[in-house]
Amino acid sequence: MRLLIVEDNRALLKSLKKGLEEESFAVDTAEDGEEGLFLAEANDYDVVILDLMLPKIDGLTLLSKVRAKRLSAHILILTARDAPEDKVRGLNSGADDYLTKPFRFEELLARIRALLRRKYRAKNPRLLVADLEIDTTTRAVIRGDRKIPLRPKEYALLEYLAHRAGEIVTRSEIWEHLYDWQDDTTSNLIDVFISRLRKKIDRPGLRPLIRTVRGSGYLLKAE
Repeated sequence: MRLLIVEDNRALLKSLKKGLEEESFAVDTAEDGEEGLFLAEANDYDVVILDLMLPKIDGLTLLSKVRAKRLSAHILILTARDAPEDKVRGLNSGADDYLTKPFRFEELLARIRALLRRKYRAKNPRLLVADLEIDTTTRAVIRGDRKIPLRPKEYALLEYLAHRAGEIVTRSEIWEHLYDWQDDTTSNLIDVFISRLRKKIDRPGLRPLIRTVRGSGYLLKAE
């Protein structure tokens, strides 16, 4: 899934980006509200992590502009402002969640995953497609009685397909949700990762779950 972090503390920004990428997220970053607003309007993010005290455009103004444009991203405010009235103002302005600094990375991660479940209407952190089970908390993937080791990008692609199970997912949607702006979008990375997933998920003797819909995209679905 693709995230945007808008945070002017460069050390924290770098740390968050590294930690979230290790959890299989694609992460874009902005160090001020103006850049953050530009990126939020230009890309389809699953979650935006937003500081309030930002240069150029403050966080609440950015939040109001994003909501006025009816962008679909869930927004998690991450700020040092911990007064009850600040939390009320942030949530009433359209934020989906509010977390104060200092914080534990594990709690931030749990809140991000909860927002993703809300976006894709998945109450259970375990996604099931036929005999394929994906635990979005531990990133464990099991088919039948066999645990399947996946690399981070392979896992990210499979989880996204599972959230959209039964729907055709286009190549452009995969790029928008799984790759940040630094990735080479002209390459055949998607084909490579789909091929790798098929070899690991759709082994000989098992019914295929990953399908190519010619001219449209990909589909994760049981027969």
